Amino acid sequence: MSSDNKSGIPSNEEIIEELTKDLESSAIKTDISSDDVSHHSESDSEFDNNVNEENEIKDEDYIDDTLLQARDDKLPEDKKRELLQEALSLKNEGNIKFKNQEHEEASKIYTDALRTCPLIFPNYRAIFFANRAAAKSNINIESAIQDCTRAIELDPDYLKAYIRRSKLFERNDKLDEALDDLKKVLDIDRNYTEVAYNARVLQEKINERNEKLKTEMMAKLKDLGNMVLKPFGLSTQNFQVNQDPNTGGYSINFKQ
Repeated sequence: MSSDNKSGIPSNEEIIEELTKDLESSAIKTDISSDDVSHHSESDSEFDNNVNEENEIKDEDYIDDTLLQARDDKLPEDKKRELLQEALSLKNEGNIKFKNQEHEEASKIYTDALRTCPLIFPNYRAIFFANRAAAKSNINIESAIQDCTRAIELDPDYLKAYIRRSKLFERNDKLDEALDDLKKVLDIDRNYTEVAYNARVLQEKINERNEKLKTEMMAKLKDLGNMVLKPFGLSTQNFQVNQDPNTGGYSINFKQ
């Protein structure tokens, strides 16, 4: 603060001017502080929303075994038996829906059965997974295959799950995987004549597919060979390929 007054006492105008500056400075600081708080609040809200989105369960048919185990640990044996009976009742409801071609509803009910059935009954849970796979087979093949796999993990000797997964693999053009499942069934039960027949048919399909792929590959190689040999006035017709019937190997002979 300065003054032209010889006595050194500021005038009224100077006092008012100094007070006005202090008020303006205080107002600026308040505005800046308010902006910072507002920005921080919006950022926190956005972060919370992202966390909530990440914590949402994406699949309606997701089965959280960890949560089920935590629940089961608190239950007495008689209560677990009661829950098993409830799950079996749900399975029967799902079967009715499935027979009526209500596949999506059937799948949801089998999911409820899986969420109800305690983990100490793996064979029953395998059945629920296999049934849900059947319901999903016309909705989502990949998800149905996953359910068959879960059933097999719970019961490695569950033939129906292998057969069902084999059919799903075949529909998905995964013939080798389909055949592997049928072979697994025959490893468990060699007297399963229907599966043995289906395995032979599937092997023939695989052989036909492989022959077709080999023919296509040889045609592409021939085109490539002709392109390389053309500058030399030659073609693949100048080379004869012979297969040895004993070893299965090939020999190449040049001819004019």
